[in-house]
Amino acid sequence: MKEESAETAAETVLPDRLVSSHPNLVTEAGLKALELQLQEARKAYETASAIEDVNERRRQTAIPLRDARYLAERLRTAEVIATPASTEIVAFGSKVTFSREDGRVQKYRIVGEDEADPKAGSISYVSPVARLLMGKAVGDVMSLGDDELEITAIE
Repeated sequence: MKEESAETAAETVLPDRLVSSHPNLVTEAGLKALELQLQEARKAYETASAIEDVNERRRQTAIPLRDARYLAERLRTAEVIATPASTEIVAFGSKVTFSREDGRVQKYRIVGEDEADPKAGSISYVSPVARLLMGKAVGDVMSLGDDELEITAIE
């Protein structure tokens, strides 16, 4: 029994989620999302803590506990950046539309690392595309590998 419990305990010790070395810039919406995720992780941990079987409790609390530690750290280090007042230059929080040489038109909002979701139209400010776009204006053309991007709108 002790051997099985030790194995189970080892299986439930999860490594911490990696915390980026970049400044933790967030939008107002990103800060609220982090707060909500932390609440959800704490609730999941509390629910799992009520499980009677000790081994199952360890398994069920491992992920929410790890996530709560990560999210608490991200909230502690969050630097809220206001929405840019100007739409003349691409900045953190800007929504940028650009075209590619192949005719594709893409639109992304530049946000913090934890709130980035390219499929939903947002990219991290540390991503290669965002780094290329930041500080540029409508009409600017940049090279990204073999591709060229031209900024067509900034919101």
